[in-house]
Amino acid sequence: MEPILEISPDFTLEDIRKIRDYNYEMTKNMNAEEKRAYYKKEADSGIKEFEEFKAKKRAVGMP
Repeated sequence: MEPILEISPDFTLEDIRKIRDYNYEMTKNMNAEEKRAYYKKEADSGIKEFEEFKAKKRAVGMP
C-alpha cells in the first residue's frame, strides 16, 4: 500500500520531514536502477506540471 503524503498549507519543517519519510518509504526496497527511474518519472511529472502552469499564466497575460 502506498503511503499518503499530506502537506500543510503553511509548509513547515514538519512537512519537509514528511516528504523525506514518504520518499524513503517509496524507495526503501528499490535497487539503484529502480530509484533512478522513480525519481526521473517524478521529475518529469514536476516539469510537465510547471510548464502547464507557465502556459496558463501566459494565457491570462501574466509575465
